[in-house]
Amino acid sequence: MYQNNKTYTVDQAIKKMEHYCAYQERCHQEVRQKLKRMSMIPEAVDVIIVHLLEHNYLNEERFAKMYVRGKFNIKKWGRRRLTLELKKKEISKFNIEQAHKEISEEEYIKTLNDLAEKRADLIREVNTIKKKKKLVDYLLYRGWEPHLVYDKVNKLLS
Repeated sequence: MYQNNKTYTVDQAIKKMEHYCAYQERCHQEVRQKLKRMSMIPEAVDVIIVHLLEHNYLNEERFAKMYVRGKFNIKKWGRRRLTLELKKKEISKFNIEQAHKEISEEEYIKTLNDLAEKRADLIREVNTIKKKKKLVDYLLYRGWEPHLVYDKVNKLLS
């Protein structure tokens, strides 16, 4: 990673981080990394993060909800993958659970069904066992729960 030679005062860094957080939802970890790249000292990092929290630029619950909605709707990730990715971003268990509530159970199952059916049509494999394995691997990689995946695959490819 390249080192940024420009130095910032706390006020300049606050303005820059306000813009950074207003542009897109961010988690605390992303903001800390950005401030580290800006060569800010730990005390200044804490002051800036407190300012961002007080002025509602930074909100982990809001970030988690937006992240889950976005990745579920666009990338069709299952709950396991969403949880894993949020844990990587050091989001609390409580916020992860709140974010999962953004997806209704009906919508979740419908998305799994649509994704499995679409993928099953794309897999060009004559051997049923190999086709099942490919479909299972694909859905598990995307973070869908194993019991849901196996049920769906067995219904689709029996």
